[in-house]
Amino acid sequence: MTSDAIAARSPSVVNPLFGYFMQIQAVFSAEAQKLRHDPFELATRAIQPLLWLLLFGQVMANVRGITSGNYIDYLAAGILAQSVLFAAIFFGISAIWEKDLGILHRMLVSPAPRSTIVLGKALAAGVRGVIQGVIVYFIAAVAGAHISLNPLHIAGVLVLIALGSAVFSTLSLIIACFVKTRERFMGIGQVLTMPLFFASNAIYPIALMPPWMQNVSHANPLTYQVDGLRALMIEGGVSEYGFAADYGILAAVFCVLVLVAERMYPKLVA
Repeated sequence: MTSDAIAARSPSVVNPLFGYFMQIQAVFSAEAQKLRHDPFELATRAIQPLLWLLLFGQVMANVRGITSGNYIDYLAAGILAQSVLFAAIFFGISAIWEKDLGILHRMLVSPAPRSTIVLGKALAAGVRGVIQGVIVYFIAAVAGAHISLNPLHIAGVLVLIALGSAVFSTLSLIIACFVKTRERFMGIGQVLTMPLFFASNAIYPIALMPPWMQNVSHANPLTYQVDGLRALMIEGGVSEYGFAADYGILAAVFCVLVLVAERMYPKLVA
């Protein structure tokens, strides 16, 4: 789907709401084409969770006091969230690439609302995250995690993966609007991923953290994604914060980020 096709689908024609969703679908289709042209990227991204679960997980499972249960069960949801985070946080580099090629400018001069561009890209990031999540699910099962096969639980996991991908990919777009170059973006992305990951409940309980780090973890959206994933992904899992908080906080953060991103996006070409 080209930028001309995106521009042609004006939300002012016939039904404004229908037109709005068609604009989102056009951006999503353009992003989906990139994934179809390079499916090998998803395969290579499966290597990192494989190493975490089969190497790090097996070693840390022998350390007493981290969790009261099976550590692989505990770690599986954290590594799933990690793989989603690492893929989504570098999503903004595509926006810089589009700016350098002139594609972004053509999209911004179209009558489409800026929010449709942001939402279309977030939707594409969600689909990418879901595909990667399926791969991690399989790896976690091979590593010995007690995966829940309840269809409702699996559906809940997929929604959380898509929502987490949307949150961190939109954050990535905002970062791209500030740094504007691929070299700077890669540096900032690498700086952000480690604090977000380690200042969460992905690989150890929050209770083991110092008080100041616990406060950071409670403000970290990744914490709530991991909490929901752990409750749904693992047999007998329980949500510490409750599903209303897990889904609600991620959705609220996403809405705020979309509002910021749609205002920042034109500045990428400024």
